Amino acid sequence: MNARTASAHAPPQTLAQKLIARACGRDGVAVGEIVTCAVDLAMFHDSSGPRRLQPMLEELGAQIWDRSRIVLVMDHYVPERDDDSRRIVRIARDWARDQQLPHVYDSQGICHVVVPQHGHIRPGMLCVGGDSHSPTGGAFGAYMFGIGSTEMLGVVVTGSIWLRVPETIRMWWDGALPAGVTAKDMMLHMIGRFGMNGGRYQAVEFCGPAVAALSMQERMTLSNMSAELGAQAGLIAPDATTAAYLATAGAPPVDMAPWFTDDGAAFTQHRFDASALEPYVAAPHSPANAHGVSRHAGTRIDVAYIGACTGAKLDDLRAAAEVLRGHKVAAGVRLIVAPASLRDQDQAREEGVLQVLLDAGAELYPTACGACSGYGDPLDDVTVISTTARNFKGRMGSPSALVYLGSPYTVAASALRGCVTDPREVLA
Repeated sequence: MNARTASAHAPPQTLAQKLIARACGRDGVAVGEIVTCAVDLAMFHDSSGPRRLQPMLEELGAQIWDRSRIVLVMDHYVPERDDDSRRIVRIARDWARDQQLPHVYDSQGICHVVVPQHGHIRPGMLCVGGDSHSPTGGAFGAYMFGIGSTEMLGVVVTGSIWLRVPETIRMWWDGALPAGVTAKDMMLHMIGRFGMNGGRYQAVEFCGPAVAALSMQERMTLSNMSAELGAQAGLIAPDATTAAYLATAGAPPVDMAPWFTDDGAAFTQHRFDASALEPYVAAPHSPANAHGVSRHAGTRIDVAYIGACTGAKLDDLRAAAEVLRGHKVAAGVRLIVAPASLRDQDQAREEGVLQVLLDAGAELYPTACGACSGYGDPLDDVTVISTTARNFKGRMGSPSALVYLGSPYTVAASALRGCVTDPREVLA
């Protein structure tokens, strides 16, 4: 059997079908089938996890099926600012101690970044997360999707979940991204074209030369924002880039060879030319309200926010520093930087990236979900340009804020000029 042909036991399968088939112990599955899958990993955080799960488990008198397969991250309500947040985080910490959970990351950063950084998500796995951006795990060739607390209860007790085998929608990117254009721009372009239900709760697979050329953290941005595209999962077939990242993360070796879409498998495909892509901006109040940056260039801003799982990883901080090096942000503009994890923040400090941002006038915020989840200082009556994934009304804590979305390059360039700016002008 060559590397691009199907197993003799099943018709040609997509990557999504192969991952689901492995999880339900079969050679292959058909689109539309309802199957029960064994879960390899369940992730939840202080907001979605113990405060909701603990009372339900106690009412049922039920136990956790396998503590080694659970990861708990405290990222939404840290650092604790009021009695309510202190209560929520205390419940999570007490429960983690009482249950003797081996994988707990308290105030280490955002779950979608911290969990892969510690090698928990690997090719071939089926994972669930108590957060809508859990499809981030698909960047590693794992099938990962978000579920609610009641469904998570079932997983925590039984170690299994049912799902309907999805269709696959392939987003094939030819060419190479120009300087100053990123995975965030790719996503905003796709969401702007197809809308927030364009993924139809199916499996979206990102592929092609431009995707293969992306760093691991840029791939994570694509898979993360498949949630905004309306997909269940956002998949990227693993390769040498994946293997190198996982080795650095201390993950055990895994066979990546089986995890690709077979020739002859059924899918819908859309093609894009990365070399023709310009920086994109999504205007209030939807990620789907996305167009080329020129449409909004010159719009005055009050706040530039570089934060969240989709916009403040190490690669994102490096991009912002590339724009801001040797410059100061515009008078009257607040530049807020909230790194996605302590590990990325430490690396950015070691490389001098963090100092570049601070020298430009950035305010350093905690490595947590922060303003992306509406927690922290409310941004009232301001115009914000942000690296976050969503700009719904009230998403950043205040319904009066007007939030534009862009890449770290675009947000940094806008902070420099005091208005929405094409980063290519500054980089040139």
